[in-house]
Amino acid sequence: MTDWFWIRHGPTHEKNFVGWRDVPADLSDHALIDRVANFLPPNAVVVSSDLNRSVTTADVLTQGRARLGHEPDLREFNFGDWDGRHWADVAETDPQLSRDYWGKPGDVVAPNGESWNMAAARARPVVDRLGAQHSSIIAVAHFGIILTQVQRALGANAYNCLAHKIDNYSITHLREDNGHWQVKCINHLP
Repeated sequence: MTDWFWIRHGPTHEKNFVGWRDVPADLSDHALIDRVANFLPPNAVVVSSDLNRSVTTADVLTQGRARLGHEPDLREFNFGDWDGRHWADVAETDPQLSRDYWGKPGDVVAPNGESWNMAAARARPVVDRLGAQHSSIIAVAHFGIILTQVQRALGANAYNCLAHKIDNYSITHLREDNGHWQVKCINHLP
């Protein structure tokens, strides 16, 4: 059995698409960081994507826990040509594609980027490998990757998973036991 505690990285304050661009997280809310760190199991290992906003958030949450290496396959969705652009600009230049990307998530691909299904397939082997090695994992990652794992646990479609809010620093607790997944909580802030 493996308990996964998915944490969304600290806020970036970006107003544009942020996928693989390496932008920093704001880690100034020390009280919230301490509440989250104290809520998490002390015996869990900590892993993060390799993007700065996840790495630095994981570093401040580690607080004496074992820290695993960074996992590039836990990165946010690759928004390709949309990365760094404002939502309104993308909607203007790619109106149907941008509507379909969020309205029909799954196989719809951002230009020179990836789809929901591609990101989920990228993350799955990492989750399976780490889950086979550890019984309690704190994974600091991104909105999209966390939702792909919620989808896996719920057995729901991608569109329904997008209805879930994933706030910065929130905890999404999923449990896997011999291939059977449970959702313990989504978007919990202590």
